[in-house]
Parts: sequence; structure tokens; C-alpha cells
Amino acid sequence: MENENLIPEEEVSILTLTDENGADVDFEYLDCIEYEGKEYLVLMPVEEESNEIVILEVEPVDEENENYLAVSDEAVLDAVYAIFKERYADILTFED
Repeated sequence: MENENLIPEEEVSILTLTDENGADVDFEYLDCIEYEGKEYLVLMPVEEESNEIVILEVEPVDEENENYLAVSDEAVLDAVYAIFKERYADILTFED
């Protein structure tokens, strides 16, 4: 996937998440997609030179907080990615 200015520079949202090793990692927020009653964040690592995205499940904790969980179900990942590709087919070029 090539990022062709998906979001204007002044509107880019950066999320800093802590990985399993305790290191902070910055991600560009691309979208939030609802699938089968759950929400999934679609993110792109800021520091890496790859064109890969990360899909995380949103787990509400309370009214102000939420956790982001790795998705291990390939069917869910494929479905959420398909929705993302459909939404941005006119904006992005995808490599399968």
C-alpha cells in the first residue's frame, strides 16, 4: 500500500502505543472500522519504511480509556482489511 496523502498533513493523528517490550512506538491513525460489533483501528507505523499496516481491536475499559489488542484471527484481519481497501480504493494504491 502506498500512502498518497491519505490525510492532510495538518490533520494527521499520531498514536503512541507501548509494545510488549515496554518500548513506545508511534503509529499514524488511518481509520476505525466496525466489524461484527467490534471496532478495529487501522494504523501505519511512523518510523518504519514499510508499507504495512497494523490492525488492532479496540477494547473499551471505561468511558475514558480503551485497550488495543492484537488480532490473531486471520479471517477478521482479512475482513477488516477488505473494508479498509474498499473505503480507500480511490485514494490509495494497494499491493496484495
